[in-house]
Amino acid sequence: MPSLGADMEHGKIVEWLVKPGDYVRRGDLVAVVDTDKTVMDVESFQEGVVADLLVGIGETVPVGTPLAVITQTPAEVGAPVHEALPARAPAKAAAGPLQVPPQIPEAPGASQGPPIAPPVRHLAHRLGVDTGRIHGTGKDGAVTRADVEHAVAARPGSAGRVRSSPRARRLAAELGIALSTVTGTGPDGAVTVADVQGAAAGEGAARAAETPAAPAAPAKGKPSAEARERVASLRRAIGALMTRSKQTIPHYYLSTTLDLRAAVDWMQSVNAHRPVAARLVPSALLLKAAALAARDVPEVNGFYDDGGFRPSAAVHLGVAVALRQGGLVAPAIHDADTLPLDVLMEQLRDLVSRARAGRLQRAEMADPTLTVTNLGDLGVDSVYGVIYPPQVAMLGLGRVMEQPWAENGLLGVRHAVIATLSADHRVSDGLRGGRYLVRINELLQEPENL
Repeated sequence: MPSLGADMEHGKIVEWLVKPGDYVRRGDLVAVVDTDKTVMDVESFQEGVVADLLVGIGETVPVGTPLAVITQTPAEVGAPVHEALPARAPAKAAAGPLQVPPQIPEAPGASQGPPIAPPVRHLAHRLGVDTGRIHGTGKDGAVTRADVEHAVAARPGSAGRVRSSPRARRLAAELGIALSTVTGTGPDGAVTVADVQGAAAGEGAARAAETPAAPAAPAKGKPSAEARERVASLRRAIGALMTRSKQTIPHYYLSTTLDLRAAVDWMQSVNAHRPVAARLVPSALLLKAAALAARDVPEVNGFYDDGGFRPSAAVHLGVAVALRQGGLVAPAIHDADTLPLDVLMEQLRDLVSRARAGRLQRAEMADPTLTVTNLGDLGVDSVYGVIYPPQVAMLGLGRVMEQPWAENGLLGVRHAVIATLSADHRVSDGLRGGRYLVRINELLQEPENL
């Protein structure tokens, strides 16, 4: 069981995405784990054949417990390997959740097969597509997402080619909707994502009408006992971690007002030529500036552990997301300093959506190097955060507001936002913390370069 955060002590397996005999590569999604905070996908740290699943669905085990055994030869599959391992013996922290028995020779040709990225492999697994039978159309014969979707469409009983967007085809395949049964409302009758969603909702309503009435659900606004307990567990986990943070990290706080006149003017000029769905929002510019500034001031980007500071070469920006059932999580946008603004904006939307749906990945929760919390959409002017250990800083952003601004003897009105930095005094001081906030402001004055 991997650690998915500093406050995680145990996790529950809610779904296995592989079975004994499956061949997995490093990075392939293998299991879905429920923690006190959210539900996350766990990937394999090894490559080989799944020999045994050591933890059953619904079972809760401590962090460090082996979850499965992977061998490097199919001959080992089916051996009672779990009997040779101590029952629920915590593994060393350096070991991954999937253990590989040592000194097992690699099977000839075990790595053969068409190249395929982990997300595409996971999609094929969910849709029941054998990637070994697909002719890849990608680079070097790699199997692409489109190849998997075409394989689904070519199954016996599937209708001929229906004009639709790739996203609509993918969604239809995931929901089990035949595109031939969906009325398209797009250009030239193309099936859109909205059309697929509407068809799925219609099928759900029809099934509900045919199903005998179930026991009455709890009244809206009155969560079930299970939901209340989950929220209480989440609050306890967050409270314990924040208590640890305040007791062990010597916080210091700095605050400044960021001038957003140039950033907002540039953003509005860019958005004027874009469709609504592709427009930028101030949060994207603020996050990109925060990531770039962290690269320039490395004392705020990294971890304090084993009695010393470990700076991070990459900027994995944790973004605090409020969950609908209560509480929050802070998954990471990886390499945020290198992402173009449009890509960062797309990843931000995707991350928030998956966080609230409970489908985050292990790496997104385990490796943020700096966290940003933005409560501006709630009307909050400023935020003084508590550092998420073992990180060494947190940036708080308030709402974007118009306010009086005096410069060179002239008074005007500008867009601005209050930024606050909570930082670890063992690693930095007011000089470096102040430099970080100033650098963010400098970057926002040249938004076209973000």
